[in-house]
Amino acid sequence: KQTLLPLLRQETSAFIFPCHPALQRPELKHMVLELLRCIPLLLFLLFVCGLDHFIFSILSIIQHHSFVQYSYQTSHHMSVNVMGTSLMAQLLRSTIGALNTSFDTQVETSNLACLPQPRGMTRQQYLNTCLPLGALALLCLAQVYPFRLRRAIAAFYFPKREKTRVLFLYNKLLRQRKNFFHLQRGRIARQARQPPGLGLSLREWCRQRWPWM
Repeated sequence: KQTLLPLLRQETSAFIFPCHPALQRPELKHMVLELLRCIPLLLFLLFVCGLDHFIFSILSIIQHHSFVQYSYQTSHHMSVNVMGTSLMAQLLRSTIGALNTSFDTQVETSNLACLPQPRGMTRQQYLNTCLPLGALALLCLAQVYPFRLRRAIAAFYFPKREKTRVLFLYNKLLRQRKNFFHLQRGRIARQARQPPGLGLSLREWCRQRWPWM
């Protein structure tokens, strides 16, 4: 009503105007509390990502600096030569000659199968991990606008309660404004009863005692 409007500057900061696009002071308090609840999730996410990167770095160092390869190569040749043309020499050549062997061995092995094969997370995977938390923060910022509809919804279903609420708010503002004017009138009266040079002399005394101020 005209007895209240326009509102004072001190009164305006305590109300939420639904048609105002900017965030208002009562909404900021609720929004900050909601954002503070996201901080533990953010810290946990940073801890998990840091731990993942740390483990990947350790396994990558082990993979690159613990590779060992063995190469084993041997050659074996055995030959028995029996000289002579006698019957005994021929018999020995036919029997002992079967022992003549020759083979080469080459073996290569490594511990590649025992080494870890780490795979680090890509930027897209990090982005997909942080995306839900970013969406949660945006919802904390945007929830103030749907909350403005609560009064209109309650007024639609409970019109009598809405009328009682409006009357209570109206009377509350009248009492607050009356008390405010009373306090301001008393402050002005106290200032008028003070000696005219008291404030000036006090200021000069402060300047003399603390010249740097």
